[in-house]
Amino acid sequence: QVQLVQSGGGLVQAGGSLRLSCAASGRTISSYAMGWFRRTPGKERDFVAAINWSGGSTYYADSVKGRFTISRDNAKNTVYLQMNSLKPEDTAVYYCASQKIPDYGLGYTNLYEYDRWGQGTQVTVSS
Repeated sequence: QVQLVQSGGGLVQAGGSLRLSCAASGRTISSYAMGWFRRTPGKERDFVAAINWSGGSTYYADSVKGRFTISRDNAKNTVYLQMNSLKPEDTAVYYCASQKIPDYGLGYTNLYEYDRWGQGTQVTVSS
């Protein structure tokens, strides 16, 4: 059974940085695209960032472009989200996710293309 276990997150002041990690077990994720999504109360999960199987291609929501960086270490079966210049509007529960099938070059921003999810991590940015 595939498990994605998240760590990191917490409370930070506006302008600060946080790093989220997502470690996979039960599946080698090196063939899968991985993504980060976030949810605020009353809303569906929104796309934040995604990375293809090799790490050679990355994708970002416009709202985080230039501030967030997604990366992966396939040897450690882990994906990261480095968040810099955080803003209060980044406050949300963040989820990592693994796509349903090995990377096929599409669907990176669509949450319905992902079938394994981490437990969620609260990120709170104070003004």
